[in-house]
Amino acid sequence: MTAALLIIDMQKAFFEDASLGKQQDSLVAACNSAIADAREAGIAVYLIRTEHQRDKSTWTVSMLDDEQGFLFSGTEQAEFVDGLSAGGLPELVKTRDSAFFGTDLLQRLRNLNVDTVVLAGVSTHNCVAQTGADAYANNLRVVYAEEAVASTNDQYAQNVLGVLRDEYRQQALGASGIRQLFSKQSARQSPDQTPML
Repeated sequence: MTAALLIIDMQKAFFEDASLGKQQDSLVAACNSAIADAREAGIAVYLIRTEHQRDKSTWTVSMLDDEQGFLFSGTEQAEFVDGLSAGGLPELVKTRDSAFFGTDLLQRLRNLNVDTVVLAGVSTHNCVAQTGADAYANNLRVVYAEEAVASTNDQYAQNVLGVLRDEYRQQALGASGIRQLFSKQSARQSPDQTPML
C-alpha cells in the first residue's frame, strides 16, 4: 500500500458557518496531527482548496441560480485557516466538490504509485465525500480521518459516509489508526523510495 493525505477545503470561508466555526480549533489540530504523522512517515500531503473567478466562468449551477459567487481567488475567504500547517506543501485548486475534478491530482497520485488516499477537511458530506467517491471511481482505496473531517450537517455526513463505507468499502479511522497506517508504509519504504514533499 502507498498512501497520500489530502487536506480538503480548510479555508476561512467555510468556517464562517457557525456549526463549523465552533469546530475550527479541534479540526485544525486534527489536520495538523495527520500532516505531522504523514511528514514523519514520508507520506505525500496535498492541500486542496476551492477558488472561483468573479467573471462567473467557474461558478456552479447553484451559484449561477443564486447570482452569488463564493471563494473568489485572492480574497481572504479563500485562504487556508489560521494555524493550519500548510508551509511547504503542494496546493491544488479546484472549482467543484471533488478534488479530482479539473485538477491533476490523479496524475500526481499515479506518479507516486499511490493506491490509498486519506481524506481530511470539510465538508464531510460535500467535498470530502465527493472526493472519496471519485477516488473509488479511479480504483483508489479511501480512508476518512475521523477527527479531521467535519460537516455543516452531521446527519448528512453520517448518511453519506454510511453509503461510502457500505457500498464502496471505504473506512474511517481515528488518529491512532491513521498514524499506524502511515507508519506501516514508512516501515516498508527504503530511504530512496520516500516521496519528496
